[in-house]
Amino acid sequence: MTSAALLSADVVKVFHPQSPQARAIFDLAVIVIVVMVLIFAVVTGIVLYALLRFPRWREGERDPQQGKGNRTIEMVWTAIPLAIVAILFVLSARTMGISDPPAPPNPDILIVGHQWWWEARYTNSGAVVANEIHIPVGKPLALRLDAADVLHEFWVPELARKITTVPGHPNHIWIQADYAGTYLGFCSEFCGTQHAWMHFLLVAESQQEFQKWEQAQLAPAPAPSSENAQKGLALFQQTSCVNCHAIKGTLASATIGPDLTHFAGRKQLGAGIAPNTPQNLRRWLRDPQQVKVGVKMPDFKFTDEQLTELADYIETLK
Repeated sequence: MTSAALLSADVVKVFHPQSPQARAIFDLAVIVIVVMVLIFAVVTGIVLYALLRFPRWREGERDPQQGKGNRTIEMVWTAIPLAIVAILFVLSARTMGISDPPAPPNPDILIVGHQWWWEARYTNSGAVVANEIHIPVGKPLALRLDAADVLHEFWVPELARKITTVPGHPNHIWIQADYAGTYLGFCSEFCGTQHAWMHFLLVAESQQEFQKWEQAQLAPAPAPSSENAQKGLALFQQTSCVNCHAIKGTLASATIGPDLTHFAGRKQLGAGIAPNTPQNLRRWLRDPQQVKVGVKMPDFKFTDEQLTELADYIETLK
């Protein structure tokens, strides 16, 4: 199956809500569709009646009886649309209240959109991850959404509505998963060359599993044991890698690029452009631009030996 087909299949999951927020949006959409279909049916019925009741009209014939000036008719066709709009307004406002936390909230997770990846900072524990967000099942969490560069749009179709991330102007939203599983999220507002590959995974798991995962994210990177991995760490710290990335327990503490402390434990590479496998990692390190055109990471022109050392080290970051 192609990447486009996979993405289409995940977008269709918007019709299978798995949270109170998504379910409220889905229910509102059903109501609006039913109302629109009824309006269409009534208008179409009136037009068909007129065509059948007055199939031909010739010059000189009397016009059909007009309703102009009939206050009863005018009041009815004014009151009905007003009532429909008022009801839909109330239902929409109620749905918005379910989707958004009260402002200003105390966020559980700070989400930051970058070109082209997602950063998640857990405010209670201090854990920092990229492109793979874990949450406990059945617990509503308040998210604060920001952007580091341009407008992005955070969306997990099965769990929450779309919401724009604006640099310097944070937005807020609730998110909750009723069932354990891995949900695809992505940016749904064009933000540059690799907008189409700005995905993330949202993993919903039991409270016990979540706490175990969160504690693991707080641990520093393990010290490399093999000679190759040790040389890879030295190479990482000697190059400009440290100017963009952070690895806890090393000299690297930059925040421009994704935090790599537990990179090897993630399922995806490059915000979803490829599975995180040793083969794809080597492809990425050899020439990032070939894997993800326009990515901010440059081609360092590593030799084969350097490539092996660096890949061996990064694969220890679990």
